[in-house]
Amino acid sequence: MKSITKTLVAALLAVPLLGGTVSAYELTIPTLDYRTGPYAPNGIPFANGYSDYLTMLNERDGGINGAKIKLAPCETAYNTKRGVECYESTKGQGESGALVFQPLSTGITYQLIPKSSVDRIPIFSMGYGRTSAANGKIFPWVFNFPATYWSQATVFVQYIADQEGGMDKLKGKKIALVYHNSAYGKEPIRTLESAAAKFGFELMLLPVDHPGQEQKATWLQVRKERPDWVLMWGWGVMNQVAIKEAASIRFPMNRFIGVWWSGSENDVLPAGDKADGYLSGAFHQPGDNFPAHDDIKKYVYDQGKGKGERDRIGEVLYNRGLVAAMWTSEAIRKAMEIHGTNKIKGVHLRDGFEALDVDEARLTELGLPNFTIPVKISCENHEGPGKVALQQWDAKAKKWSLVSKFYEPLRDITGPLIAADSAQYAKENNVVPRICG
Repeated sequence: MKSITKTLVAALLAVPLLGGTVSAYELTIPTLDYRTGPYAPNGIPFANGYSDYLTMLNERDGGINGAKIKLAPCETAYNTKRGVECYESTKGQGESGALVFQPLSTGITYQLIPKSSVDRIPIFSMGYGRTSAANGKIFPWVFNFPATYWSQATVFVQYIADQEGGMDKLKGKKIALVYHNSAYGKEPIRTLESAAAKFGFELMLLPVDHPGQEQKATWLQVRKERPDWVLMWGWGVMNQVAIKEAASIRFPMNRFIGVWWSGSENDVLPAGDKADGYLSGAFHQPGDNFPAHDDIKKYVYDQGKGKGERDRIGEVLYNRGLVAAMWTSEAIRKAMEIHGTNKIKGVHLRDGFEALDVDEARLTELGLPNFTIPVKISCENHEGPGKVALQQWDAKAKKWSLVSKFYEPLRDITGPLIAADSAQYAKENNVVPRICG
């Protein structure tokens, strides 16, 4: 009976396409972009990849199951107040209303979390935002897969241990964290403090104030204290300056690891050959050698509808935007399947996110074989697999390459932290946890 029902749903969704007509219903997806301000160099490629993928679905497929995607751009300049204003101005647009928000800012995400539960619009803070939103029982409208900052921090600790010869070799080591002095930059601190207590390494905390252009004192301290490893939670111009400053004191680049928002071409190219060997976290491949990229070039850029420069397709942050759009569109498909209609709203899309299951076979069908890790979400788990790899910059070839396995996070560290933080949020905000399953 179940298979018959699924067949009927699929048939119903295919009717508009088989009949040669396209539904007038539009799926409104706001894009909270920042193409201006000090963080624009990193915000632009993400926005381009996000928009280009969704435009490709419109041009190649006629949208998703006969419903066209309507993008609603709004410039935030990475400013929290402007981000909230964008949310308010776009949430009611179109027949569908805003289906989902990708804030691309931890500060904006924190402000939108309470609003999303009232407006019943999912927040997809992909790999950023509030880490404890991984607990779907407390945060039913927020999704932060495929991994969180806390998971990534534990992966960096494991990678360092592997380079040093084992977890027991961490004892007595000194690890510095250079971080953007904001909610975003502070996210990994408690995780690293827990790991330091467990494994016996010393943690140095080195905040850098917005926007991050002044770091001389920070790196003089690094030179003085001589940490064994440096981690960085930076964004925008802060990354470029940090890599240049690290090079100026001859800190070894293969012991300098940035969060996945500190690992793009924009971050390393200004330092030239001195950036060679620099590392960062990653959860997808770099490069444009995938069938999905070919379709973007054919159906979007060849038609003059691309958002950016053709030769920048495949850059790390372009692919970051692309993978965010891919998972979003797959959640939309799932929501349509669950509810038997292509006329979905945000409340339906939440169900699609919680039933999302994009395995390797599906990635291949989407033209993205081995592009990223398989993701499966549930009512309880909004983080997904939590796996993270490391990529390294080759200055001579001017390209990034994955250089490690995808590590499992240390859930014995992250699990209790997520449970405690989400419980505190529930208490402070009178949230009654959902019963899942």
